[in-house]
Amino acid sequence: MLANQPLADRLRPKTLDEFCGQEHLVGRGGVLRKAIESGNIPSFILWGPPGVGKTTLAWIVASTLKRPFFHLSAVHSGVKDVRETIDKAKKQQFFNQPNPILFIDEIHRFNKSQQDSLLGSVEQGIITLIGATTENPSFEVISPLLSRCQVYVLNPLGEKELENLLDRALKKDLYLEKFDIEIREYEALLRISGGDARKLFNALELVVSGESDEHASEKIIIDNEKVLKHVQKNLAIYDKNGEQHYDIISAFIKSMRGSDPNATVYWLARMVEGGEDPKFIARRMLILAAEDIGLANPNALLLAQACFESINVVGWPESRIILSETAVYLATSPKSNASYMAIESAQALVREKGDLPVPLHIRNAPTKLMKDLGYHKGYKYAHDFDDNFVRDEFLPEEISGTRFYDPGTNPREEEIRRKLKDMWKGKYDYE
Repeated sequence: MLANQPLADRLRPKTLDEFCGQEHLVGRGGVLRKAIESGNIPSFILWGPPGVGKTTLAWIVASTLKRPFFHLSAVHSGVKDVRETIDKAKKQQFFNQPNPILFIDEIHRFNKSQQDSLLGSVEQGIITLIGATTENPSFEVISPLLSRCQVYVLNPLGEKELENLLDRALKKDLYLEKFDIEIREYEALLRISGGDARKLFNALELVVSGESDEHASEKIIIDNEKVLKHVQKNLAIYDKNGEQHYDIISAFIKSMRGSDPNATVYWLARMVEGGEDPKFIARRMLILAAEDIGLANPNALLLAQACFESINVVGWPESRIILSETAVYLATSPKSNASYMAIESAQALVREKGDLPVPLHIRNAPTKLMKDLGYHKGYKYAHDFDDNFVRDEFLPEEISGTRFYDPGTNPREEEIRRKLKDMWKGKYDYE
């Protein structure tokens, strides 16, 4: 039998020294540790994947600084809950005492009016806000609130950190220490966790529970085969609370990239039925339209942008129809990642070559001195020539002739290839 309290809760760190991972934030010299040790923390947002310690870190901050702590979940709370909590925080304020901490989990799920309700109390110092989000706060948090908060990025836990957590669980947990447990293979546990400590602990408990039921009083040997056996058998328990989020969005994207509209709609339906944020789905389709379709069908990006804007106007549940139309369109569009590969290639060369000088003739020349130095001299204005084109040099001399954009093998980009070949006549090797 599994213990009533989950292992992740039983082993929740109580101090920064017990906290695992995020050395860049809470290690010796880490920016957040310094702020906590100074006793003067700003409002901030913790951005990172599930199971890396966002909630735990908020608890540790409040405990270390001995601040009153209020916890709201954006999934279950509205403006009324926020205002009631702020009123409670006001009553906890005493002369010269630091302000209480309000922790909001999944803050990205708050709409504009809910986020607006936080602004005044954050600005006036009634509360110190700590938000936790798995989504980019630049997209999900309103600008006035974001400007009043620091953003700290948390990383997925690495293999060594996950192994340390497992070893610590076997030594420190009052429930697990009753058993004679040996982990002989870590690979399956680590792969299943995906860098998520909560998933890791859930999987460990499932394996121990299953093995102890089958082999009472015997030593428990954990290997990859046993992990897969018990976790798959209990997948519903293990993957509760929508933790398949990243796997399903990955399947959705790969189905569109693979031009399979049927699989695309299936994975979309899984997200719709699971209560996924429609803006998250629409934003991922925007990325796919640019990365995987590109100039093979430029209208794809326009439709994806229209989808993103439309779901904010139409609302739920009708938005699912707009999402479906867009997803099917993207899945059935011709594919090209040529533009994506072009910027990847160009960035790689920039990192290799550094800041190469801009050719003099295409530099800006707003002053007489610049003109005397040759800035802009000899520049040929394309519109003064036939077909609005003149063969000129626009790259630094050192990389002249380097081709970054290689058109894809689809009708539209084949046409682009023919045009570029004719215009540049071998300079960029468009054969």
